[in-house]
Amino acid sequence: MAEVLVPEAVVLEGSARTRDEAIDEAGRLLVAVGAVEESYVPAMHERETSVSTFMGNGLAIPHGTNEAKTAIRRTAISFVRYAEPVDWKGKPAEFVVGIAGAGDDHLTVLSRLAEVFMDEAEIARLRAAASADEVLAVLGDVQV
Repeated sequence: MAEVLVPEAVVLEGSARTRDEAIDEAGRLLVAVGAVEESYVPAMHERETSVSTFMGNGLAIPHGTNEAKTAIRRTAISFVRYAEPVDWKGKPAEFVVGIAGAGDDHLTVLSRLAEVFMDEAEIARLRAAASADEVLAVLGDVQV
């Protein structure tokens, strides 16, 4: 099985300034690595209109609607870090992790991400990461 997070899906200096731009940035990475079809990105925006994907501890996890599952080719995540946190409906999102979970894989991915982002030491490692490999060292255990 392919890795859930690949170096090409890691951006250490995100360029988005708004929540919608951040969703696009995370979604485009999922498209670029072949995990989802283009139609998945609008479904990520649709999900956000029904429920915020901000999780706390500077983390937002945009993902598509259940109806968009057919646009997922394989389970994957993308990782974007922002030096200036993005305003996520009044909450600061420093890390935006796009999620595409085939079948029920999203539950496993969410569980592992929750573990990482409840650990202040792991958050510090992600904040200090200078390369995609350093991000993979923290998030590489996100498997399905």
